Amino acid sequence: MPIFSVFAIYFIIWWMTLFIVLPIGLRTQAEESDVVPGSVESAPARFRALRIFGLTTILAAVIHVVWYVLSVRYGYGIDAIPQFAPKFY
Repeated sequence: MPIFSVFAIYFIIWWMTLFIVLPIGLRTQAEESDVVPGSVESAPARFRALRIFGLTTILAAVIHVVWYVLSVRYGYGIDAIPQFAPKFY
């Protein structure tokens, strides 16, 4: 598999994982009772970008390694999914 494809798939996994990780541990300004004038109450009280990006990178790397092992080493791909479903005939 070309190296560009591996990085492209990792980027897609990373981007989807980011939206899973973003709400984890989020405390809004309303929950902290410290709403900054001119902002919405649902805005984060403290945005911890380094923590979010680090957790996203680690989680995406684990998912990517699992995907790589299953698809490249064992040969499971999109075409193998119907093999897991029962045959109805």
